Amino acid sequence: MPDVEERLRSAMEHAAPDDALDRILASCGEQRTPLIPMTPPARPRRRRWQTAAAAAMLAVMLCGGLGLHGWYGANRTVASVVSLDVNPSIQLQVNRKEKVLSADALNDDAAVILEGMDLRGTSLNVAVNAIVGSLLQHGYLSSLSSAILISVEDEDAQRATRLESSLTAEVDAALQTAAAGAAVFSQTVAPDAQLEAQAQTSSISVGKAALIRQVQSLNAALDFDALAFLTVEELQQLCSSGAPGMPIGAEAAAQAAAAYAGISLTEVYYEVDPELDDRTPHYEVDLESAYGEFDYKVDAYTGEVLRGTADLPASSVQIPAADGILSQEEARTIALAHAGVSQADALGLRVKLEWDDGIQVYEVEFRSGGMEYEYNVRASDGAILDSDWDLDDDAPVSGTSGTSGGSAVLDRDSAVAAALAHAGVSAGEVFGLECELDEDDGRRYEIEFETARAEYEYEIDAATGAILKAESERED
Repeated sequence: MPDVEERLRSAMEHAAPDDALDRILASCGEQRTPLIPMTPPARPRRRRWQTAAAAAMLAVMLCGGLGLHGWYGANRTVASVVSLDVNPSIQLQVNRKEKVLSADALNDDAAVILEGMDLRGTSLNVAVNAIVGSLLQHGYLSSLSSAILISVEDEDAQRATRLESSLTAEVDAALQTAAAGAAVFSQTVAPDAQLEAQAQTSSISVGKAALIRQVQSLNAALDFDALAFLTVEELQQLCSSGAPGMPIGAEAAAQAAAAYAGISLTEVYYEVDPELDDRTPHYEVDLESAYGEFDYKVDAYTGEVLRGTADLPASSVQIPAADGILSQEEARTIALAHAGVSQADALGLRVKLEWDDGIQVYEVEFRSGGMEYEYNVRASDGAILDSDWDLDDDAPVSGTSGTSGGSAVLDRDSAVAAALAHAGVSAGEVFGLECELDEDDGRRYEIEFETARAEYEYEIDAATGAILKAESERED
């Protein structure tokens, strides 16, 4: 301390009164507060006391126990690490006041999402909303099958849980406002040096690395680096299905569909939705090409194309003329007859001619008896390609409509028989039959099965036997 006092005395000899210098030097003992209060005289001499004030600030910095540095350091210290993963992986470092210290793109897709945004110094919730907005703008969260993972890493478990809850609510509200159908998953992650090293090596977030560990806990044979290339949606579906193997991935599924179609993937716009937790794990691939829009179903583990139009250039799927097809009235009659609804009872009836997989179909929609109906009728021959019955949410509620909260009257076999009868198939034609009584959303049977030509899904009221929902999709 003598050296400090000597430097201050030399600097102040001709700049400040002796009594001011003595007070400043006296303050260089043990300090309990970061600042020394100074009260100027009633009529200060500006130049002399400005110099004295500067010297006083120097004294505070030199002998105030580094109080100002401590305050600054506390606000620059990372308290929590928050990561947002879809396929883009973005990591936010946050201080204890929930201000963003840094926002890092962990892969190329994330760099596009953060382009033009400087989130440093912003509140965490503002930064997260900005990132979600950019993800929506770039189409990552528009699909019903898409998902976002929120992960919070913090040594303070209570703070981590609070942040996880608040951010999940924030993101969910943003997606609802944007009418996006993406699912929101969240987790807290305890600090783990090995996990952080794995994440850094694979250029992913610690949150995604933790999710990969969950998958590996179900199947230790799966490679970490290979899993790192999958999306959050694929990893979540692997967890829910027990991780039976390593899926081929969305890009490989798109390549398989394009090769089957006889076209190059670079010539088309495509979208891929994983369905790894389906009875037959697969990828649904939509290709938009010069020949039209085509849907493909690709086995998630073998890459075999299960459904779709092969060799588009050599086939006759080029858009044909609109002559020689059914009329709107004929398509409407076919749909109404299948539903057992008269035209007089059909409300909001709409018939529209569309192209689907290179063929023309009529989309027929109507409401009746508290149900909504949607049909796709092939325009060339009247075949019903898809049908969907569901409860009409806008229909008035009566004492007998909807599901019953009472005890189940139908047993499982009766519910299955009702579904088969409605589908017009026999038990011998059916495989992959699943029937489950769901008591969470009223007492109803959820029934799924397949035939050689179609897939079916039903919901049947367990108390009344009424068909609450019926879906079928034809497989050509």
